[in-house]
Amino acid sequence: MSTYAVVNPATGETLATYPTMTDAEAAAAVAAADDAYRTWGRASAPAERAELVRRAAQLHRERREELAEIVVREMGKPLSAALGEVDFAADITEYYADNYEKITGDTPLDILAEGTAVIRRSPLGVLLGIMPWNFPYYQVARFAAPNLVIGNTILLKHAPQCPESAAAIAAIYRDAGFPEGAYVDVRLTNEQAATVIADPRVQGVSVTGSERAGAAVAEVAGRNLKKVALELGGSDPFIVLSTDDLDATVDMAVEARLDNNGQSCNAPKRFIIIEELYDAFLEKFVAAMAAAPLGDPFADDTVIGPLSSLAAAERLEEQVNRAVAQGATVELGGAREGAFYPATVLTGVTADNDIYREELFGPAGVVYRVADEAEAVAVANATSYGLGSYVFTTDPEQADRMADAIEAGMVYVNIVLADSPELPFGGVKRSGTSREMGLLAADEFVNKKLIRVA
Repeated sequence: MSTYAVVNPATGETLATYPTMTDAEAAAAVAAADDAYRTWGRASAPAERAELVRRAAQLHRERREELAEIVVREMGKPLSAALGEVDFAADITEYYADNYEKITGDTPLDILAEGTAVIRRSPLGVLLGIMPWNFPYYQVARFAAPNLVIGNTILLKHAPQCPESAAAIAAIYRDAGFPEGAYVDVRLTNEQAATVIADPRVQGVSVTGSERAGAAVAEVAGRNLKKVALELGGSDPFIVLSTDDLDATVDMAVEARLDNNGQSCNAPKRFIIIEELYDAFLEKFVAAMAAAPLGDPFADDTVIGPLSSLAAAERLEEQVNRAVAQGATVELGGAREGAFYPATVLTGVTADNDIYREELFGPAGVVYRVADEAEAVAVANATSYGLGSYVFTTDPEQADRMADAIEAGMVYVNIVLADSPELPFGGVKRSGTSREMGLLAADEFVNKKLIRVA
C-alpha cells in the first residue's frame, strides 16, 4: 500500500496516491546519483554548476502559481503564504548561484614555515535529504542549492504527504539542465531510507523534522559513520521587556505565531512578558489573534487555513486539552473542527504542566508573566529546544545581555520573520546540530582539503 498521498486537509478528500519505490528502484536511484557525482559533480566547473542552479531559481519564479497551488492542496497553507514560500525558495537558490565563488574557492592560510597552504573545498558525493511537509519548497532549496553548486548530488525523500511538490521540484532541476542523477526524487519507506544511508556511496544525510525523526536517522547514520545535519523542533520565546509601540509589538507577535498556520519550527510559541506590560499585552494579543480570519486556504483574506492533516489538528487538540486539565486557562480558541484549529491563547501554565516543555505546532501560544529580565531568561531557557528567539526592548545594552544569555541558535531583536538567504539558520540543544542558509550552509557537506606546498 502507498504511504505517499495528497489528502486535502481542508476537505479530508484523498486527491491522489503514489506508490513507494521498489527496492530495485531505490538502488537504481543511488547508482544514478553516484554516477552523476563522478561524471558531473567532480568534473564540472563551479561556474557551470552555478548557472544550472540559477536556471532552477528562474523556473521557481516562472512556475510560482502552479507550485503554490500544489502545496495548498497538500498541506493547507494559505495561498498568499504559499506564493511567498516559492519566492523565498527562488531567492535562496539564486543566492548560492550568485555566491558560488565564495563557497567553492580556495581559502589561503597564514603558515609559520616557508611555502603555501590553502583549504580547497570539494564535494563529498551523494547526499540524502529527508524533508518535512511544512515548507515543501523552502526546506529543499536551502539544502539542495548549496550542495549542487558544490558538486554533491542529491537524493531527496520528501514528506509522504508532499509527493506532488516533490515531483515538481525534481522537474525544475531536470528542466534546468542538470544531468540525470544530479537530483533524484525518491519515495522511500523508512526501512529503505535506512538502507540508502548505509550504502557506502552515500556520504551524508540532512534531516529537517521532528526530534523523533532526527534521532532515528542520526542513529542509523552514526552506525554507518555518516555525516548528519539535523534541523529539528523549536519552542521559541518571544520576550517583551520594553517597547515604544505595544500595538506594533503585538502585531508582530501575532504575525509570527500564525505564519504558516502556526506550523513553523522557529515561530514564537511562548510569549514572555514583563509584569508591567503583561495585562495590556494579553488583552491586545487575544483580540488580534481572535481577529485572524480562518477558512479556505485558497481565499485571499485567509490567515489561518487547516492544519496539515487531521492527525496534526488532533495532536494539538490533545496537547491543549491536557494543558487545561493540568491547570492552564484558555483565553481564546481551543475548539477543533476537523483539521481546522482556531487561534488559541493559553495562560496560567506552570513548570509542572507538560505543555511548559512541549512544542505547539499550530496556531496556539502560551503567555507568561515575569517580574524582571532574569526571570525572563530563566523561562526562555527552561526548554530542551534552542532554535530561535525574539527579544523586544528599547535598551540596547539589555538587548545585548539577552542575546548572550538566551540558549538558542538565533536571536532576533525587535523584529520577526526576518529570515533571509544570507543569514544562517539553525539551533542548539535538541533543536539541531547544523546550519542552513548563508555561507555556513555550504560547509556542512564539503571536504575542506588542506593543500600544503613547500
